[in-house]
Amino acid sequence: MGRGRLRIYLGAAPGVGKTYAMLSEGHRRVERGTDLVVAFVEHHDRPRTEVMLHGLEQVPRQELEYRGAAFPEMDIDAVLARRPAVALVDELAHTNVPGSRNPKRWQDVEELLAAGIDVISTVNIQHLESLGDVVESITGVRQRETVPDEIVRRADQIELVDMSPQALRRRMAHGNIYKPDKVDAALSNYFRPGNLTALRELALLWTADRVDEYLRQYRGEHNIRSTWQARERIVVGLTGGPEGRTLIRRASRLAEKGAGGEVLAVYISRSDGLTSASPKELADQRTLVEDLGGTFHHVIGDDIPSALLEFARGVNATQIVLGSSRRRSWQYVLGPGVGQTVARDSGPDLDVHIVTHEEAAKGRGLPVARGARLGRARIVWGWVVGVAGPTLLALLLTHVDAELGLANDMLLFLALTVAAALLGGLLPALASAAVGSLLLNWFFTPPLHRLTIADPKNIVAIAVFFGVAMSVASVVDLAARRTHQAARLRAESEVLSYLAGSVLRGESSLESLLERVRETFSMESVALLERAGDLEPWTCAASVGARPVERPEDADVDMPVGDHLALALTGRVLPAEDRRVLGAFAAQAAVALDRQRLVDQAEEARKLAEGNKIRTSLLAAVSHDLRTPLAGIKASVSSLRSDDVEWSDEDQAVLLEGIEDGADRLDHLVGNLLDMSRLQTGTVTPLIRPTDLDEVVPMALGGVPDGSVELDIPETLPMVAVDRGLLERAVANVVENAVKYSPGGAPVTVGASVLGERLELRVTDRGPGVPDESKDGIFEPFQRFGDAPRGSGVGLGLAVARGFVEAMGGTITAEDTPGGGLTMVLTLRTAGSTGPAPDAAEATIPADYVTYPGPTP
Repeated sequence: MGRGRLRIYLGAAPGVGKTYAMLSEGHRRVERGTDLVVAFVEHHDRPRTEVMLHGLEQVPRQELEYRGAAFPEMDIDAVLARRPAVALVDELAHTNVPGSRNPKRWQDVEELLAAGIDVISTVNIQHLESLGDVVESITGVRQRETVPDEIVRRADQIELVDMSPQALRRRMAHGNIYKPDKVDAALSNYFRPGNLTALRELALLWTADRVDEYLRQYRGEHNIRSTWQARERIVVGLTGGPEGRTLIRRASRLAEKGAGGEVLAVYISRSDGLTSASPKELADQRTLVEDLGGTFHHVIGDDIPSALLEFARGVNATQIVLGSSRRRSWQYVLGPGVGQTVARDSGPDLDVHIVTHEEAAKGRGLPVARGARLGRARIVWGWVVGVAGPTLLALLLTHVDAELGLANDMLLFLALTVAAALLGGLLPALASAAVGSLLLNWFFTPPLHRLTIADPKNIVAIAVFFGVAMSVASVVDLAARRTHQAARLRAESEVLSYLAGSVLRGESSLESLLERVRETFSMESVALLERAGDLEPWTCAASVGARPVERPEDADVDMPVGDHLALALTGRVLPAEDRRVLGAFAAQAAVALDRQRLVDQAEEARKLAEGNKIRTSLLAAVSHDLRTPLAGIKASVSSLRSDDVEWSDEDQAVLLEGIEDGADRLDHLVGNLLDMSRLQTGTVTPLIRPTDLDEVVPMALGGVPDGSVELDIPETLPMVAVDRGLLERAVANVVENAVKYSPGGAPVTVGASVLGERLELRVTDRGPGVPDESKDGIFEPFQRFGDAPRGSGVGLGLAVARGFVEAMGGTITAEDTPGGGLTMVLTLRTAGSTGPAPDAAEATIPADYVTYPGPTP
């Protein structure tokens, strides 16, 4: 049995018609004879959507109770037992009611897919997890119900359901989405044209990325190498020089001219040792391109133009941006530059931009980090100049009627020997000296065309020539090697200096450090391996690159760090001179690993310390505050059971009242302790509903004496999006705390007002107040300010209140009361600004639209 296929209708905004489109697809498949059922679809009392359910088999829902209310959820067992070919499941990001088998509906869908059932589902763009911050910045609403992007990306088909903002607002105005009493608020809040346009752009860009992934996969499977200009994709060729920043900014401006343009910066290094660029400059350029929204890539290739074109065609690029060559004019004698070669070989499907910059034609300076070894191409050219050069020069001189004299002929042959030394090193220069001596003897020393020499002076001249040629070749080769060694040492010192600076600043994470190793040594992958003991298996602590090894023995290069830690690299074998720098990187990697673990241990220790602090405070509170009401209850019960005293009805009523008061105090203390425990463990799950404030606040005053509180709650206030039970507990704790500190004869005032899309509930007392530096501390658990009497509580009331209010998306702060006292300000979201509904994260969600909002993250 194979895995089922997933098809998703992605909505650009609430109300665009994704559920309608899903049901239409369901009818088409039923007409074709497909065994299809509706596993869960919520029509939200929209007539047109409800009509589309007619004629489709619906699996009965299960009813789950939560806080005294029943909620319908998808019965996944019933769907699995029915085993249809296709199941329709609405609202992929929905959070299931506590008590369900899975916390999220997308997890239910995964079960159906694993059972071989095809699923068609829906989700809005604002519910994608990676876009949460972006959507909040646009709409001002934080999404509580999200689905991981990877779940949506793995779908076999994604179909965008889109609509222009104007058309969607017209649909809203006609009452096709919400009920008439909610339309005006929706149009003026969440469904503003700007919000809808931004969400639409997010949906289009996200879908375009998904289409681009499919296009790359298709081109790879069919081995398509030519460029398909479906999207502007600009490749920037970097050399590691200072001109790279100019090129990146220029490419970014080009990308901005076309919608959806993408910038890919690529650095190509040779495979013969340390890279020829400054690591610091490359790091700065990587940061710049990422800040501009592009990506940075590192490619290994000895033929730079071919590697650059191969990369560009591999990513389906449409343009290449290169800088003007830094080579000086005379260096073009050695061949065309990279820019000219790329432009010549790019073909008609790739545009090549050559950008001028301040470093053009200034030369590259000393080659950095190429090592003392010469490349194969230079050695070949050295032998060509050293052997073929003297032969061609001899033929030229013999066919030209110019009597230069033996001395001038020797200088010309000596010049070729010096050129051979510069290009190929000592051996080609020695060969050039030997060949030149023979040719001088044969063609230019009497008797001609014989190896004998008639004049002894000529013997001395040729011997001197050979000696001078060997000396000059040795000196030139030694100077070249010293130059390369100095350049290498400069590159090593720059790498080590940058590494030391990052250590002192504490900047490099372990992953970024390993990435720096991979780029510096032009490797395919780098892994930091560790093991607990000599006989224990190796485990990977961190890795970068493709296919990292699992054992040091499998690596091309391994650098031990202590007895049980090793840095393993794959890609090529490093020369011995490179291992010194690699050793420094390995030591720093070990330090970074230890630092990372110390940070984790410190965080764990901090959490344990906080837990111990709470337990200690709890024990201190329990030792007195819980025993006091128990002692009163026991004393009253013992008195009532005593046979020595005959209590009057009035006395019995007093004793029973004391028992009831003690039990109430115990219930209140234990309730706060349990609430604090739920907040500490993150198990508070608010059930957000539009609620009238004047229905909740009076219920919260049952624990305070009559006449101690004055209410000022206007009836015209809008509804708030809260959990009624949590709000009642929070208000009760705040009011009881205010009454406790308010002096006699000065009642506590509870008022409310609207401020934009927020509603403020203010609890004002005339007590001693709290200093500014202590205002935040009063919300900590087990904190009692000033001279609060023992037995008056364990100091959890305000902590529980803040936890409940923040769980509902609100805030609670303390302010000074003008004239003396303290004012607690509870800021709550109005029903027109909340966004936890399963199908729409908007500011105007009608009560009948919300099925279950799910837990607060």
